[in-house]
Parts: sequence; structure tokens; C-alpha cells
Amino acid sequence: MGSINAEVELPADPQKVWDVFADPGNFEKWLTIHTKWKGEVPRQFSAGSQITEVVTMLGMPNTITWTVDDYEEPKRVRISGTGMAGVKVAIVMSVEPAGDGGSRARLDAEFTGSMIVGALGKAVEKDGQKQLDTSLANFAQLLAG
Repeated sequence: MGSINAEVELPADPQKVWDVFADPGNFEKWLTIHTKWKGEVPRQFSAGSQITEVVTMLGMPNTITWTVDDYEEPKRVRISGTGMAGVKVAIVMSVEPAGDGGSRARLDAEFTGSMIVGALGKAVEKDGQKQLDTSLANFAQLLAG
């Protein structure tokens, strides 16, 4: 099992951050693992809904049908799904207030599966951490833009 996370502090109020962060239509603008959506893209997530996405890690595309396990606007959304070779992935996107009226946006990801062990597991974890860090840097630029 791998577990990675990243966070960024932003000079915007939590609702503004949430409106951009949790909108699936914005993923192509900041989320580096996002390749494309398959099917209709909702304006926002809702508990129990499903959405299919093609993500790319280590140069390999993987189609995942995400289920929204938990949705608590404007604080937290948890999605989970299963990709190729039975790899299970869960991502939590959260926003909380930070000093001086700003916010902290955070991404937590977990992945498990028989292929996510040993050297491959470490490579996925290393690439995933790089992707999360770059994604949040992109998100900060998007929000500032």
C-alpha cells in the first residue's frame, strides 16, 4: 500500500478555493495525472455519484471509474476507484481555513494492489508525490490567475 499527500497555503477564502478545487471541469487545468474524462462531466461531485477518468502515471494511462464516497462542501471530497490489474485508488481533496483569511488545500492519495509492491510500488509512490506537488503548484497559479 502506498500513501502520499501534499498541501499548499493560498491567499483566498476557503469557499473560493473549494469552488475551483472541487470542480471536475477544472481538473485539466491543474491536475497533472488527469488525461481526460469519459462521458459527461458534472459541475460538482455529489455523494454516491460516479465519473470515469483516464489518469496517467509513469507514462501509462489507466481508466478509473470513481465513486464519490464522501462529499462535504466546502471542506472535503473522497473518491475511490479501481484501475488496471485491480489497483485500488482513493483520493481525498480537502480545504480548510488558514491564517489571515487564507486557505490550505490538501490532496491525500492511497493506492493498493498486488502490482503496487517492491520497486514498482516505490516508483509509483515517487511519481505520485511529484505529481501531487506539481498539481498543487499548478492549482495555486490557476487560483491566482
